[in-house]
Amino acid sequence: MTLVLTASVLESLTNMSETIAAVERGFGDIARGTAVQPGPVSLHLPTSEARHLLMAGLAEAQQLASVKLLSDIPDNHALGLPTQRSSILLADRRTGETLALLDGRIPTRTRTAAASAVASKYLARPDSSTLGLVGAGALAIAHVEAMLHVLPIEKVVVWSRSATTLAAFKAKTAHHPVQVETASNIQHVLEAADILCTLTPSVEPLVRGDWFRPGIHINAVGARPRPTHREIDSEGMRRARVFVDSLATAKEKSGDLMMAVSEGAMTVEDIQGELGPVITQDIPGRINADDITLFNSVGIGMLDLAIGRLLYDTAVLHGLGIDVDMAR
Repeated sequence: MTLVLTASVLESLTNMSETIAAVERGFGDIARGTAVQPGPVSLHLPTSEARHLLMAGLAEAQQLASVKLLSDIPDNHALGLPTQRSSILLADRRTGETLALLDGRIPTRTRTAAASAVASKYLARPDSSTLGLVGAGALAIAHVEAMLHVLPIEKVVVWSRSATTLAAFKAKTAHHPVQVETASNIQHVLEAADILCTLTPSVEPLVRGDWFRPGIHINAVGARPRPTHREIDSEGMRRARVFVDSLATAKEKSGDLMMAVSEGAMTVEDIQGELGPVITQDIPGRINADDITLFNSVGIGMLDLAIGRLLYDTAVLHGLGIDVDMAR
């Protein structure tokens, strides 16, 4: 039987603490060679701006093979539809049985915030107490929760173009033991932040490298999976010690990285490495307190697999979801 898990069911099953642990293990498994993380396949036609990405993973510990189809369709905005939609398929790696089909929205949001938390755990200063957010939507809300699990965050400084989005952000984070301050501009966020998370679907860079203070850690998360979209300018990429979730994926999908390379600010060889080997202590992360570190998170299939294992097991335990006999 195949278990179908809808967004409303998945919302009730997510656990940020467990997701952070699963994501950290997933990165480490890639570095240890017990998980396979291929580069993504990006499909597009010259007649459309839409891109359809296949994001796969295979893991020994989780006993799963997985693939997510992520459809990135900017034209949906004019139709009042989500510009990104995705579905995750989980299969038993030993038998090939299709175990589950998950709506991708909740897992993607949760594992993305968890990945930023893991990167911050290893790359940010351990005394970091002020979290800066560029963007205040659902992903920003998830990032507040995730960061509170790994660092002593006391204050959140947030910027958004939308007053309505900011009001919703404040309401949905009010239960957390942090002070929330609204910034009048993005530079104000960077002046205050020990950790910065950029969470917007920007095409042109919003964040300038000459605003980076010594010691800041940046999680560049929001730009669409396209080599021409970015949130961080070339100077920011040049100044930082850059780490990525997957080098092959970053070279295919990261505008933050590839536009800095095309403009001559850095080369691919300037990347310090992937996050997995930092976790396994095979390469250094932050070296001193004044380092400017940057985690360029473009999203990888192994993280969908990691959270998929958690969500599937929890759903089975509680008898949730819809069983479908795919062989009939």
